[in-house]
Amino acid sequence: MGRSPENKRQIVAELKATLEETQMAFVIDYQGLSVAEITDLRNRLRPAGATCKVTKNTFMRLAVDGNETWQPLTEYTAGSSAFIFVKGDMGGAIKAYQEFQKVSKKTELRGGALDGNALSQADVKAIGDLPSKEVLMSQIAGALNAVTAKIAIGVKEVPSSIARGIKAYSEKDAA
Repeated sequence: MGRSPENKRQIVAELKATLEETQMAFVIDYQGLSVAEITDLRNRLRPAGATCKVTKNTFMRLAVDGNETWQPLTEYTAGSSAFIFVKGDMGGAIKAYQEFQKVSKKTELRGGALDGNALSQADVKAIGDLPSKEVLMSQIAGALNAVTAKIAIGVKEVPSSIARGIKAYSEKDAA
């Protein structure tokens, strides 16, 4: 039994709503994956704030029609496509997919979209290689801490060097 027109409109509306909340999306070829493997992928993506949705390419094309931000996704909609929508940690979601891909060896990343730009397979992998938000924040905090420590040492050193200079001068006069 086929889908009713109302059901199809509902699916497209759900996809549009999902895209409104999404920061980045990428497309994978899921052909050959079992239901258990798709479930495993979804479970791996969930902690990073990402979801995996298997839908017809036609529904996705209708959902992104007229939306400049997500229009580049249509380049990658051929064959059996699964769409990964990232709402949180982009790098974490990509790493979770890459770990899954290493285990299953059945999927292939086609590309994605971010801020209206098409992302090639290499671009998506490069985003995955970036350090996480927490790591970047700790690196910035460490750099700021080092700067403040150097300033404190410099400020402390000025009076003590003046005192050493006065002491040396007084000892020179005494001699």
